[in-house]
Amino acid sequence: MDEQALLGLNPNADAAYRQRALVYFTQLKESQDAWQVCAEALAKGLYSDDHVKFFCFQVLEHHIKFRHAELSADQQQLIRETLMKWLQSQLNAPPEKAFIRNKAAQFFFDVLTVIGLNPRGVDLYLRTLMAIDAEVVDRDILHSSEETRRNTLIKDAMREQCIPSLVESWYQILHTFQQSHFELTCQCLEVVGAYVSWIDLNLIANDRFVNLLLSHMSVEVLREEACDCLFEIVNKGMDPVDKTKLVESLCQVLQTAGFFNVDQEEDVDFLAKFSKLVNGMGQALVASWTRLAKAGDLKSSQEALLALEAKVPLTLRLLAHEDDDISANIVGFCYDYLHVLKQLPLLTDQQKNYIEAIMVAVMKKLTYDDEYNFENEGEDEAMFVEYRKQLKLLLDRLAQVSPELLLDAVRRVFSATMQSWQSAPFMEVEVAIRLLYMMGEALPASQGAHFSGDGAKASALQEMMRMLVTSGVSEYQHTSVTLEFFETVVRYDKFFIVEPQHIPNVLMAFLDHRGLRHDGPKVRSRVAYLLSRYVKTLHKHMNTYIEDILNRIQDLLELSPRAPYSARLHDVLLKHYDDEKENGCLALLTRDDQLFVFETAGVLIVSSECAAERKGALMRSLLGPLMERFELLLGKLLQEQDEERQVALADCLHHAVGFASRTSKAFSNKQTVKQSGCSEVYLECLHTFMPALSCPVQKEALRGAVRTFLHRMIICLEEEVLPFIPAASERMLKDCEAKDLQEFIPLINQISTKFKGQVTSDPCDPSSQGQVFMPLVQAIFQVLARPAEENDQTAALEKQMLRRSYFAFLQTVTSGSSMHEVISNQGVENIEQKTCFTILTKLVELWGGKDGLVGFPDFIYKHIVPACFLAPLKPTFDLSDAQTILTLSECTLTLKMIHLKRGPEFIQYLQQEYLPSLQVSPDIIQELCQVLQQPDSKVLKNYIKAFFQRARQ
Repeated sequence: MDEQALLGLNPNADAAYRQRALVYFTQLKESQDAWQVCAEALAKGLYSDDHVKFFCFQVLEHHIKFRHAELSADQQQLIRETLMKWLQSQLNAPPEKAFIRNKAAQFFFDVLTVIGLNPRGVDLYLRTLMAIDAEVVDRDILHSSEETRRNTLIKDAMREQCIPSLVESWYQILHTFQQSHFELTCQCLEVVGAYVSWIDLNLIANDRFVNLLLSHMSVEVLREEACDCLFEIVNKGMDPVDKTKLVESLCQVLQTAGFFNVDQEEDVDFLAKFSKLVNGMGQALVASWTRLAKAGDLKSSQEALLALEAKVPLTLRLLAHEDDDISANIVGFCYDYLHVLKQLPLLTDQQKNYIEAIMVAVMKKLTYDDEYNFENEGEDEAMFVEYRKQLKLLLDRLAQVSPELLLDAVRRVFSATMQSWQSAPFMEVEVAIRLLYMMGEALPASQGAHFSGDGAKASALQEMMRMLVTSGVSEYQHTSVTLEFFETVVRYDKFFIVEPQHIPNVLMAFLDHRGLRHDGPKVRSRVAYLLSRYVKTLHKHMNTYIEDILNRIQDLLELSPRAPYSARLHDVLLKHYDDEKENGCLALLTRDDQLFVFETAGVLIVSSECAAERKGALMRSLLGPLMERFELLLGKLLQEQDEERQVALADCLHHAVGFASRTSKAFSNKQTVKQSGCSEVYLECLHTFMPALSCPVQKEALRGAVRTFLHRMIICLEEEVLPFIPAASERMLKDCEAKDLQEFIPLINQISTKFKGQVTSDPCDPSSQGQVFMPLVQAIFQVLARPAEENDQTAALEKQMLRRSYFAFLQTVTSGSSMHEVISNQGVENIEQKTCFTILTKLVELWGGKDGLVGFPDFIYKHIVPACFLAPLKPTFDLSDAQTILTLSECTLTLKMIHLKRGPEFIQYLQQEYLPSLQVSPDIIQELCQVLQQPDSKVLKNYIKAFFQRARQ
């Protein structure tokens, strides 16, 4: 071999040597017999360098893959002999590097003659087989159609030529090494499991092989791998009758060997594997029954049904096992078995007993254990929650098969537990209430049909709900029970429509130490949300209690600063800003919790039956303290120098606005703010919150909150909010960033869309769209023009998003009917009009062509063309002013762009429709149209001033 070229195989070789090695590799690949040199080098061990060995294997791989057909029988035999010699040389030598062994494993197919010589040879042989599986069989690897065809041919050839020999070799390996080399035995079991899906199963599923596997299941270090191997055998696709026979014979052997005595097995890891195997056997029998029943083979399908039902007793023991992993592995078969029962026309007593046994097991397994950490839930707790979800699916399937049996079983458990809840462990009480809760989805009709109000026909659910709310179990001192109580009360809120007499007691539970004032923050937080849902459904039945409820929650609605950083700062803030009463309630609810309580208060007030005047007074009593506190804290923020305290105060102010916004969620189309007598209160809120837009510190938090409130008020107050918009815009556009503008534009879009016919374009009108349009556009252009660092991806992205929002804004504005008025009414003493025409030119360029935005040509003629003529024709448009001439120049470019995009159509429109409507004389019209069609824009610019001077006469 070319020794100089081989030097280039070293990763540290210089470029020249590496290039020479590449050329040499190409030469060897193209040569007819160069592979023999590589084969000899490997067989005789001429090179110790790993990179040279790998190189030789690559050459051999190329010839085997791509030139195999050109090789004679003698040459093929020579390759095999060479590789076998290399293998023989490895048996007593130090092991090669992993990448060499893996490369060699791709070719060692004919190594059966050496497997008994050395465990290292067996290791390489098994690696070879797994490499073949990964390349040819593994369904998780995507292959091209050509590769798939090749793989099919390989498998066909292997089935024809060598699979029996391979299976025999596996048996010999398993038998030879089962006592001495457990790792090799497990490796071989993995190979059998991988290959069994596509080879003749009779080679494996026979007494000799199965007995060997069963013997492995009695060896502690082999039993789990043997179980997995049997699972793959059971999973093999085959004729349903044959599959039934296979599973039955395997089960018989397993049962005879004592493996069904799972109660006596202490190895939970093995039982988890065994449970998976039983699950596979059960699901295989279900699949066989399904296929046979669909084919109309009554005899065989009945045999399959008997076979699968014979596995149910074992399945029930595994399902009820105290180890959740073992139980979880059998849920799939239980689910499928219930599906089979659902399809049967009539259930036998035995089948009903099985259903009840599954119910009992599920109820047992739903129960928390003593070790569940409710205060600090970790990985184990998360796994149990997932396991509970599987059991819930099983419960749903039970309800589909036999809702009466399930409901009766749940009622028995629930009733017995509620009668003795004071002395029962928390997990029993929790799971009893949980079962009642789960019936809501398992029996979806329950919330309607089962709460009829007819005492004689009262459903089991209605009886259980009555027992739940009258038993006193809401006093149980455990978080899980408390939470389950409130969750269930809200799930079955329609029960209280039928029996509203229970509402006062349940409301008290929500409001006292059991709910909003519970010791645990997790309970308080969840109850705040659940109370809002409960009130939304039942507010019509709470009119009598509204003011009492509002009084009871008043202290929970206090607004006080909270420190986001440290306990020290928290203490300082409390001492600095809050009195003792406020300090006492701070720990009860988070800000987000308070949002739900404010929403609840709003719903109670708005939905009450009292007069509008009284509603307004109640809303003022709710929001008045909020506004007072807001003004006080805003003043403190303006004076505060410490940045951390500024953050805490700004957060408090932000949430104050959010609380007011949340109360407005109570209004609907049927119950508007005006009808409720609350308009004045919300207008006062607007006056109170607006100064925050001018605060020089913590601008993002404060502006964001007020902007969100304005969004809500546009919906609730409608046109009454319009006078606030120009002032709000002026403040929000001051010292703004790209993100501020991007978030502000949707507000203007909302106004433009909602008040199309009500928003004027008069800049003197305080609610004018014209007052907002140009300042916003200018702010956008200023921000986009700001230089940014080249690698500042965040700034670049924000500008990109701002451009998108800008075009969305323009699209919204242009969908209105007053665009030309907005532009033409801009004050000529400013530069706004020039910018307006620049924008319009860009819009026409983007959307005005034949393949532009749908509907935009109509907009050009209805709005842009009038804007180009009406503004210069106004007497206030001073044609002798330099700034005005610049504006006129931009107007000229807009007209030129329209002609460029619309062509003769535009000229015809000016001649026949638009200009005659302005009373422009025909000769001037003709003159203008001729100039417009000149290619040089300067000609039009020079002419346009004279045109407007003459047109005004």
